[in-house]
Amino acid sequence: MTDIDRRRFLNTAVLGGATVVGATALGSVAPEAAFADVQPDLDPSAPDPDFAEGRITGINGSMLLVTGSDKSLHRIYVTSGTSIWKLRPTGADAAQVGDGLYARGVLLDDGTLAADAVWLNIVNLTVLITSIGKDVIHFDHHGDRVVGHVVLGTTAAVYNSTPPVSDLTQLKVGYHAQVIGAWRPDTNEVDLATVYSAA
Repeated sequence: MTDIDRRRFLNTAVLGGATVVGATALGSVAPEAAFADVQPDLDPSAPDPDFAEGRITGINGSMLLVTGSDKSLHRIYVTSGTSIWKLRPTGADAAQVGDGLYARGVLLDDGTLAADAVWLNIVNLTVLITSIGKDVIHFDHHGDRVVGHVVLGTTAAVYNSTPPVSDLTQLKVGYHAQVIGAWRPDTNEVDLATVYSAA
């Protein structure tokens, strides 16, 4: 889908005239996509106009009010076709004031970002595994302690670029890993989605 088609599609969705098919028609909604450089041609020092990040400070119907880490204010419009991730694919009702947010979409003329994908509380951490319990893995992230919660039916491991598996037994204390998960706001705790290990 070209950028012009995407803009027209989301404009129509915001104005209520479309049966929206879902953000997967516009690109990946996997958690890893939140960190992708989707517009590599842009000046890396310039902000991407079709991306917003920050914490949700208010919710007004389908509009998420977000304060960015740079204190900028964003209005994120969630359509019936917006794909939302909060540890797993979910609905707009999962968004709460205080949640962290990444959003990709199309910046409309009024400054609103019509979102095709929203990731809530997503984190991407490089860590050292310091201990492993029954339902918890402790990590060191650049000197900070992080508690990772294993979520039955969701948490998976990827070993040496193999497909994800639910078997976490190859994770070992002292190994380095990359963790993608959902942060529990205002804590050092993360619900684990995927742990990437070179084991």
